[in-house]
Order: sequence, then structure tokens, then C-alpha cells
Amino acid sequence: MNRLGNGWGSRIDRSAHIGFTFEGRSMAAHPGDTIASALAANGEWILSRSFKYHRPRGILTMAGQDANTLVQIGDEANARADLRPVTEGISVMPQNVSGSLRRDRGRIIDHLGRFLPVGFYYRSFFGPGRNSWLKWWEPIIRKSAGLGVVNLDPAPRRYLKETRYCDVLVVGAGPAGLAAAIRAAEAGADVLLVEKEPDLGGALTYARFDVETADAAEKLAGLGDRAAMLPNLTVLPGATCNGYFTDHWMPVLYGDRLIRIRASELVLATGAHEQPLTFRNNDLPGVMLSSAAQRLMRHYAVRPGQRAVVYACDRDGYLTALDLDDAGLQIAAVVDPEVGDRDGLSVELARRGIRVMRGCRILQARGNLHLKAVEIQDGKGAGTRLDCDLLVMAGGYTPGYQLALHAGARLSSDDSGTHFSITDVPAHIHLAGAVAGLFDLAAVIASGEIAGTRAAAGLGLAVAPDLPPVQTGWRRVTPLLAHPKGRDFVDFDEDLQVKDIENTVADGYRELELVKRYSTVGMGPSQGRHAALATARIVARKTARSLAEIGITTSRPPFGPEKLGLLADTTPERYRHTALHAAHLAAGARMMPVGAWWRPFVYPGQDSVADAIRREIRMVREAAGMLDVSTLGKLELRGPDAAVFLDRVYTMAHASQPVGRVRYCLALNEMGSILDDGVAFRLAEDHFYVTATTGAVERLYAEMMLQKTIHGMNVDIQNVTAAFAAINLTGPRAREVLQRLSGTLDFSREGFAFLDGRRGELVGCPVRVMRIGFTGELSYEIHLPQSHAAGLWAALLEAGADLGLRPYGLEASRILRLEKGHIIIGQDTDALTTPDELDMGWALSRKKPFYMGKAAIERRRRLGEKRCLCGFVLPGENMAEIGESSLVLKEGHPVGHVTSFGYSPSLAKWIGLAYVAPDQAGPGAQIRLRGFTGAEIDAEVTALPFYDAENTRQEM
Repeated sequence: MNRLGNGWGSRIDRSAHIGFTFEGRSMAAHPGDTIASALAANGEWILSRSFKYHRPRGILTMAGQDANTLVQIGDEANARADLRPVTEGISVMPQNVSGSLRRDRGRIIDHLGRFLPVGFYYRSFFGPGRNSWLKWWEPIIRKSAGLGVVNLDPAPRRYLKETRYCDVLVVGAGPAGLAAAIRAAEAGADVLLVEKEPDLGGALTYARFDVETADAAEKLAGLGDRAAMLPNLTVLPGATCNGYFTDHWMPVLYGDRLIRIRASELVLATGAHEQPLTFRNNDLPGVMLSSAAQRLMRHYAVRPGQRAVVYACDRDGYLTALDLDDAGLQIAAVVDPEVGDRDGLSVELARRGIRVMRGCRILQARGNLHLKAVEIQDGKGAGTRLDCDLLVMAGGYTPGYQLALHAGARLSSDDSGTHFSITDVPAHIHLAGAVAGLFDLAAVIASGEIAGTRAAAGLGLAVAPDLPPVQTGWRRVTPLLAHPKGRDFVDFDEDLQVKDIENTVADGYRELELVKRYSTVGMGPSQGRHAALATARIVARKTARSLAEIGITTSRPPFGPEKLGLLADTTPERYRHTALHAAHLAAGARMMPVGAWWRPFVYPGQDSVADAIRREIRMVREAAGMLDVSTLGKLELRGPDAAVFLDRVYTMAHASQPVGRVRYCLALNEMGSILDDGVAFRLAEDHFYVTATTGAVERLYAEMMLQKTIHGMNVDIQNVTAAFAAINLTGPRAREVLQRLSGTLDFSREGFAFLDGRRGELVGCPVRVMRIGFTGELSYEIHLPQSHAAGLWAALLEAGADLGLRPYGLEASRILRLEKGHIIIGQDTDALTTPDELDMGWALSRKKPFYMGKAAIERRRRLGEKRCLCGFVLPGENMAEIGESSLVLKEGHPVGHVTSFGYSPSLAKWIGLAYVAPDQAGPGAQIRLRGFTGAEIDAEVTALPFYDAENTRQEM
């Protein structure tokens, strides 16, 4: 219906056809078409409905830079129809529609706009006494929010990641980018050229640079031929560089592949973003940017309309008018807000009989579902109506500044806000082409050659050119003109009008970042590409400041949308197994991942999980149990400075620790916060065996290596976590079990006291045994080589079978240690926790002149404590559903939270640990807890430990 003849449509194959559906209706396309171009060729100009007012929206940029063309394709939401190629049989649906696209019931909201001013939801739904209103409106708002339908059970899809290195990365394959890549590659650099379009050439493939078009076509062909001849130049078409990170680390999205690129030199030839103009109904289908109209014609052979009006605020409007005329469109007029000539182009338009209306501006567009006419006003105030179905806007450009600003550059403008430049560009980053403020084709190509040479010079492959600074020539952006009746949209994504930004300022938000958050301008899919400049100019005008004083909103990665599959870790989950993993499975354990390890959560047997956990706890308290603790971190320290070194890393005294004794270890960071804990077994004067928590051992090992280097100490440190397995045998009958086994160790109370450590053999296995207890019972922690673990595990089970010995799981272990008030690093601590907050001042040596974190601890003590960890007991049942992370309240305000919680079968009570205000931490105090149901309950603070306060059981 709307196809142009031969000579147009560089991306489509007219010899073949593709079928697809849109809103259930059959459509035809050619290979190479995008969804938007195919729909336009079929006369379908409405692609979606707007987010807030459900206004009809159509093609605006034809470059994937706006939200107007977001559609649903099967299970995929928010596909950009102006970029997505058509494939055979796809089903495309419009988004944000209630009913049908042309008869959208949600359009009624457009007529209620006066009752929905900017920020109304903040004023209407938040505040004292408004919870009932919010509960009524929340389901309605949630139902209307969002632009697509997400499938929570998608079909499996493979996403790939790779890493590449190159000498020079060039972003943008327009004339400047091509010239830069060619020049750097010819100098001998390894060059990677990234281009988001499917073909090379940028504006050379669709734009018009002068009355005659042959020169641009010749330059495109010449640059393409030169690039193809360079083996050290790699081109990635259809790829988006989505951000800049430190040291030229650039993520590039290439289909379902994420390419992480590290480059020595970076050339940004990212072009410019054409800006829409503000007038009433500037969002109607049929109103589009000049570059969009040119892309439709030259790339896809689509006639953008039948009768056109061109709003020419720069020479590109005149050149687009020539393209429209070449394509056979009737041009009602070229409307120019200025009275001067545009580089002599008026002569050519006059020769063709095209009317030019100077010194005029567009007041509003007319139409319902599509543009029907525009109203023009001249400098004397006289109005004219021009019937048309196409309005082309040529309103100027802003540079494609995003990647440059990610790298730390600044976007500057003159006081009028009509000329822009990127300044403070970091070293080894080079700008070329339109992003540097150049539009003349010869100057654009020359700037690319300069940038490529400078990049090669940065590598030592060329001589740095002694060239004059680039002369920028940013084209003027027309002033903003608000309409008294509104519907003059600044942000098409969020349906924000000029008056919305003005009202935001009137509500007291003078700074641009606050304007953004209050009004949501620039927070939609377009990320402010077209709204940022217009918003800044409105704020500048309403606050009587210059645009330079206002600036623009902060630009952050990503540049464009990213699929969650690309961001997710696509490597298969790999958990580590202890040497006893097979034994746990054979015993019927329910396994769970803990960090990088699979560990037994519980051994349920025929019981429910809750009953099995309580059974395991009673077993440990009454008989004996075994827990696989092989995942504990294990470090060997040898050397003459080993003891002195431990004194520096840990808070307790280890230099005086006797051989054959075990001592608690507490490590702090330089801020005085708890880093890790464990135990140190002194095997010899110069040899220590140290345990660490499962999750912190790598960090602790790295810290030890750093401290060893800083202090120049003569100590060898090895991480032997993978070399040793470990079994905790605990319970009142644990000694009996061990005494039944053959070996060289004396397990009698006199021969093996609490906190003793011994080396020897047990049923032929070399072992290191420490008498320590996390459970509070008589306990032995047995460490041995991984290869012997399964044999000793089986021997222990056989020896203790008639004594009631069975394995127990992590959840039982968690409750057992909670009954004793023992902390778990990372659960009961956070990045700020100090020993004083945990009432662990006993673990801080007062005699040592130094240990890591000591100075910070002393300084923090002067500030006083703001919280303390205490134990509490719930009265009765847990009706309020208290759990870990439940809030602790004081006078209605949160002062802490529950860190550990559970039911103790030993005490027949619900017990827990929580951070509270210091004046609430004394035994007998009452604290108020808010459960997950929202209910609040008082609990009594009690002294720790909850169980066996005299610690007699672990020393029996």
C-alpha cells in the first residue's frame, strides 16, 4: 500500500515475502523489514497506546530511541518494533491497550487529565490517615502499570558471554567511525568497530547532505571497500555498546551474547539524537522526526505519508523536503521559524515549486487517531490551517553523549541552550563526528581520521597529529513553545507535558534531579534522550537561570535495554561436595546449598521436617550426634613468627598459648568491625592450625597474606580447606563412642580436657582432635585427610549405634548453638558489628599493644554504643509469626531486628537473638517485636546462654 518504487529500500528484499500478524490481523512484509516498517507499509500507523493517557502512538524516531513502538511478541514484552526484524509467522500485539488498539477503553483517562496533575499520587496516596485510600487504589494502579506481559515460565534460551581485548574500540560505524577505524587499522592497530544498526554507514545510509546525493553515496562505498580490505579490522553490526566502565571496560550486547571488551584506546563516534518539538498534539501518529521519515524511505521503501508539512528549524528540514519530493509526496509547505535563508536551499525548493513559510511556527496538530492537519501562526499572529497526514520535525540535535558522560566527560552548553559541546574528555578517549559537534560531511570524515590517528598514536603506532582543535558547529535547537491547552508533550514515555514540568518547579523542586524524581521525566524506556534537554530548558526558564547553571540529569549505564538473561550468570550451578556427601545421601539427608557447598539440612526419615529437627536436637542433648563440618575454613601457619603474627591478626593472645591447647580466635577489620571467628590449635611452637567460618575463609586468607606482606613477617600461610575433612561428635555419650575405637589418643576427662587439642591416630586414620563445643555439650571436633573421612564416619556410626548416635543436620545445629547463645558470623553480625555490641569484650586482649582493629575499637567506644545484641524469649506460641529480620520497636520506631530465632525443644520455648537499644538489653527488660503478620508482641530479654548457664555439660 505504501511502498515506494525501485531505487528506495536498501535493507529489504523485494523478491521475497513474509507473513505475520498484528493484533490478530494478517500482515505482509519483505525480508529486511522491521515490524514498524512493515506495519507502515500496510497502512498501520498506530503501534501502541501511551503509558498514562492511552493516547495513540506511532513512529517517532525509527531508531529504537523512543517508547512509542514497544510491542509484545509472543512471550516477549517491550520489543522495539522499529528495530526488530520481521520473521515468518510471528504474532505481534500492541501494549498498554484495554480492548483494541483503535477502540481503547483506557482512552477515557485522556479526558480526565486535569484531575491527574504531576505528582498527584504522592499527595493523594501517601500521608497520615490515607492508608485506607491507598489500599483501595493500589490494586487499580498495579493493574494499569507496566507495558507488557511477562511469562514467568519462559522456554529455555541460551545466553552466551565472552571477553575480548583490542587495541582500539570504535563505537559507531557512521562516516566518522568508519574513517577512524580505517585510519587506526591502517596504522597497525587491532581494531574492533561496533555498530548498533545492521549495516555500516550511519547517516550516509539514509540522510541527505546536499542537493546532490552522489557524493555521499561515493563516500559510503569508498569507506566500505577500504574497511573490507583490512584483516585487523573486525566489525560487529547489530551490536550495542551499553555503557562505559573503568579502564575502558565496555559491555557490548550482540543478540543473545554479551561481549565484555577491554580496549587500550576508545573512539566514540556515537552521532547525535534528533530532538522532537513541543506543540499541542505533537504525539499524534503521523508526526515524526525528519530522520525517521528518511529511514522509512531509504531503508525500507515506505512512503511516510501522502501530503506532508515539514517543520524546518535547521537545514535538515529543507533536505528532508527534497527527499520527500523525490519520493513523490505532495508537500503542503515547509514551515521555518526563522526568516533567513538556509544555505541557499530555498532556491532549490522554489525551483521545485515547494512552498516555504518563513517566520512561522506550528501551534498545534489536528487529528484523532492520526494526523489530519496542522495550524500555523505567522509572526503577525495570523493563523493558517494546512491539511496533511505527515508532519516532519527537524528541530535540531543533541550529541550522543551517554558513553562519553559515563566515562566522566561533561556536556556543556551556551547560555541560550542552543549549542552544545562535550568537554573534559578523559585521556585515551577520542570523539569524532556529530558527537563532537560536526555535521558537514567532509568535516565529519576528517574528524574520524584525526581520532583514529590519535588512537594509533596512543599505542605508539603513529605520530600524534599536530592538528588544530576541532571546530564544533552544533545546529540550533528551536525554543520551547508551550500551548495554553496543553498536550504539548516533553516526555512521550511518561505522558509529561510542559505544564507538568512547570508545576513541578512550582511545587518547590528547583533542581533538575529532584524534578526528575518528582515528575518521573526521563525515567521511561527512552531514558531522557528527548526529554532531558527540553526539561532542563523549562526548569532554567522557570527559575530564571541559564541552562549552563541547570545542567542535565546524570547519565548512567545502561545505554539501552538489557535482557535479564544476559545479566544473569549463565554458567551451570556448581556446588562443592564434602567427602561425606555420598554418606549423607545414603542416610536420606535433605540437602541444601550453603554458599558453595551442598550440606545436609535434616535427616527426616519418616518424620516431618519439624519433628525430625526436634528429634535431632534431643538426640544431641540426651545421647550423641555427628555433624559434617568439613566446610569449615582451615589454615596452616608455620614459621618463627607464626604466634606473633596471630597476635596481630586476632584479638586474643596467642603468643602465650601453650602447645596442645585450643583458643578462640576473633578477627576484626581496620574499622573495628568483626571480620571472622574460629579457633587456633597450637601444634608446636612454630605451627598453628586455625579454623575459619565457611563463608569468610577466602577473605581471611587474603587479609592474612596482605598483613604478612605489610609487616614482613617470617611465616608461611596455607589454605588447606580442601585437604581436610572434619566431623563434630557431640553429646553426653560422645566420649564413650570414641573410647570404643582403637587409636593412640586418651579421651578420658583427665587426659583430654576442655579446650585441649591432640594429634594421633583413630582406627588407622591420622587425626587432629579439638575438644570444643558449638552445641554446649561434650564435643570433639575431628579433623582428618579427606581420603579417610568416609571410613571414620562409618566407624563412628558403628561404634555408637547402641548408644543412640546418629548424624544430625544444619537446622538442628543452628538451634543447638542458639540455645547456647553462640553467634554466627554474617547472620548475627553485619559490616558494622563490634565485639562490644555482642558483649564479647572478654575476647579483646588488654595486654597486647596492637591487633588489627584495636585503635578503631577504642575510638568507637568513645562514641558510645547505639545497639546491643541480646537474647529474648517469647511468651506462649509464636502467634505474631516472629522470625529472623522481624523489627524491634521502641516507642513505635525501629531500633533493631531479630538475627536468629527458633523453637527450643530443650527449653520448650521460642527463643531468639536481636539487636536492641542499649537501655533495653538488660535481663528482665521488655522489647516490642513486629512479626510478619504485622502484629506486635512484647518479649522478655533474658541472660545468655539460654541453656546450661554454668557450662557444665561441655566440660563434663
